Amino acid sequence: MALHYILQHLDSPGTYARILFVDFSSAFNTIIPSLLQDKLSQLHVPDSTCKWITDFLSDRKQHVKLGKHVSASRTISTGSPQGCVLSPLLFSLYTNSCTSSHQSVKLLKFADDTTLIGLISGGDESAYRWESDHSGDSPVTTVDSFRFPGSIITQDLKWELNISSITKKAQQRLFFLRRLKKFNLPNTMMVHFYMAIMESILCSSVTVWYAADTAKDKGRLQRVIRSAERVIGCNLPSLQDLFASRSLKRAKKIVADPSHPGQKLFVPLPSGRRLRSIRTKTARHHSTGHSPSHCTCH
Repeated sequence: MALHYILQHLDSPGTYARILFVDFSSAFNTIIPSLLQDKLSQLHVPDSTCKWITDFLSDRKQHVKLGKHVSASRTISTGSPQGCVLSPLLFSLYTNSCTSSHQSVKLLKFADDTTLIGLISGGDESAYRWESDHSGDSPVTTVDSFRFPGSIITQDLKWELNISSITKKAQQRLFFLRRLKKFNLPNTMMVHFYMAIMESILCSSVTVWYAADTAKDKGRLQRVIRSAERVIGCNLPSLQDLFASRSLKRAKKIVADPSHPGQKLFVPLPSGRRLRSIRTKTARHHSTGHSPSHCTCH
């Protein structure tokens, strides 16, 4: 959604975008159960569920263990337990009121990662500056690239750094695949290992960057797959096939989720058999790798 907002905005002349990445320090530890309960009640969460969550977060025992030494227990009633599956959801609900007050500024939240996107037109950054000033009091520095959340986004919206990172990780995992080959692991098990350890890396956010990637970078990733094929001794899905299947799966998931902000992009034609294409003035939606630098990361 972040990339879509930016590309859609850059489709008009005289525009550019600024992105502010906000990192909350010990975010999950800041949750106050009583305030969270009020928030959940405002969101029409059943009262019994609100009380259950408040009880779960209150009066928790905690101690520290160092070797054979264990500290005395302390009772805490703030924050959410580390590793708790509810923590990201509870924090998102806890910060639900944190929204943008300007149409030209998009605020995206993913657990404790918050991103502020300023869609600038005519050089007027007042709305973006106002929102960024109210997002925190820490100094803001300009960077050429940023890992967001697991992919590297750059100022020129090219994906070379991201592909280099993915290629390096996948090549490192080839070592383990070769080691397993020496132990005569069955091909079926080798394929399962490849899918879990290597394919998952190669497909990280593939639905976002693949269409905008260069043929050279796609070739780099495909060579890693061919190397894995030689080690395992069987054919593996190509990067193009993986992109197509992942894109279709993602599209179906978005269409089936009325709360997803991207669902409105899937508009059927009157016939009902095909979807309406997104109208654009340029090819940036399809070839972001060749677009000029219009994006500044903070």
